[in-house]
Formats: sequence, structure tokens, C-alpha cells
Amino acid sequence: MDKTASGWINGFLGVLIFSGSLPATRVAVMDFDPVFLTVARAAIAGLLGLALLFLFREKRPSNGDLVSLLIVAFGVVLGFPLLTALALQHITSAHSIVFIGLLPLATAIFGVIRGGERPRPAFWLFSCLGTALVAGFALSQGLSASPVGDLLMLAAIIVCGLGYAEGAKLSRKLGGWQVISWALVLSLPVMLVLVVVTLPPSFNGVGQPAWIGLAYVSLFSMLIGFIFWYRGLAQGGIAAVGQLQLLQPFFGLGMAALLLGEAVSPLMFAVTIGVVLCVAGARKVAR
Repeated sequence: MDKTASGWINGFLGVLIFSGSLPATRVAVMDFDPVFLTVARAAIAGLLGLALLFLFREKRPSNGDLVSLLIVAFGVVLGFPLLTALALQHITSAHSIVFIGLLPLATAIFGVIRGGERPRPAFWLFSCLGTALVAGFALSQGLSASPVGDLLMLAAIIVCGLGYAEGAKLSRKLGGWQVISWALVLSLPVMLVLVVVTLPPSFNGVGQPAWIGLAYVSLFSMLIGFIFWYRGLAQGGIAAVGQLQLLQPFFGLGMAALLLGEAVSPLMFAVTIGVVLCVAGARKVAR
């Protein structure tokens, strides 16, 4: 299998794992404070990342890589989880997921700025068309009753796109799982302190679904998903493979309907077909 095809496969697996993040976060914030949830998931994943680095005796990154690792930590360890957790106190996961449709375009733009990529003009056409389909679908579902929730989700998309592009660039040098592990480890001392500070007085009111949600976002959303995702972006190209995120809203909406019983419009299937075609077109012209 060539490197590009492997990149798309790894990227798809990463998107599939990330698709459960917002529904899991929605369930978790029903019983957990969003700030505690953010620092707890990062601390748990950081301890796991530290164990992996120790187990495989990974060499410490150079001083020149620290700035990039801090950007990754800011974007995907702290920024996106915190902003989405805060947003999900105001909006449903089904509504928040449609904002993920803007993430491929944000990732592609930061791929140009930070990764030095130069996609063809036809690529931007497919990317913008796919983004327009997802945005149109979001509008067809009605505007959110909470502008605060929407603004928080937009901010989350921007910092996440930056973290994805920066991590993918660094993965070419350090490796995918190493990048997210080092970013988590750099954040770990602060996250452990914040866990103690934000620790609730009691967990008696926390139900099993919230614990499952915390486990999912800690293990899969913060660590395992990034192992596939950063490897895929590094192998297949940040802008190109990043278009797979256009599928994430529809995977996530399906999970929200199945697990949370949230309403999902049948229009989703028609839009999904259009989005798949845009992803296929972007993949073809990005070769």
C-alpha cells in the first residue's frame, strides 16, 4: 500500500473515532463540570501518554520542537475540549456537530500557513463546496437558540484547525503518537493541579453514562484518535486528508440519534452523499 492511500485510511479511522467525541462530551457534561471534564480527560490521557513514551523509551523532542508542541497542546489538549464542553452546556450535540463541517477548511488554511502546503485551485473548490453543503444543512435545521454556544463552537474550530495542522507538520519528524503524547505530557503538570482545584466535593450524583463519556473522551478522543489522525495527515497531506472531517458531522449525528435519542433530519443522507462526492473530488485533485 502506498503512503498516500495509507494516509487516507489512517485519517478515516481517526475521523471515525473523533465522531463520538461530541456525543460523549454531551453526556459527560450532564453530570460533570465542563472545566473539570476538560482537565480530567487531559490528565488521564497525559498519564497514558507518559506511560507510552516511557515504555518505548522515546527520545525527548528538541528545544526547537517545544513551541510546536505547545501550540498542539493549546489547540487540541486544552482549547477544543474546553470550548466544546462549554458550548454543549448551551446547545445539543446534534447542533454542535454541524460546526465540525467547518473544520476541514480551517485545517486546510492552517496547513498552508503552518505546513507550507499549496493545494491546487480545484481543491479549494471542492473544499468550499463541501463546507457550504454542511453549513447549508446546519441552517436547514434552524439557527441555535444560543449565540453563546455557537460562538464557542466557532472558536473551538479555529484552535482545533491550528492544532491539527501544527501536529501533522511535527508528525513528519517525530511520529503521530509521539506528538500527541508529548503534547499531553507537557500539559500534564498544569492539568493535574487543575484536577485537584476543580475536583467536585462528591461523585455521588455522577451517573454511569457520564463516567463512560469521560472514559471515551480521555482514551479515544484525546489519545487513540490522534494516533491515526496525525499519521494520516502526515502521510496523505494536511489539506487533502483533512477533508475527511466533512464526514464527521454525519457520523456524529448518527451516534447522537442512536445513543442520545436526538432528532436527526432525513435530509442528512442526501447531504452526506454530496459531501462524500466533495471528499472524493478533493482527494483526486490533491494527488
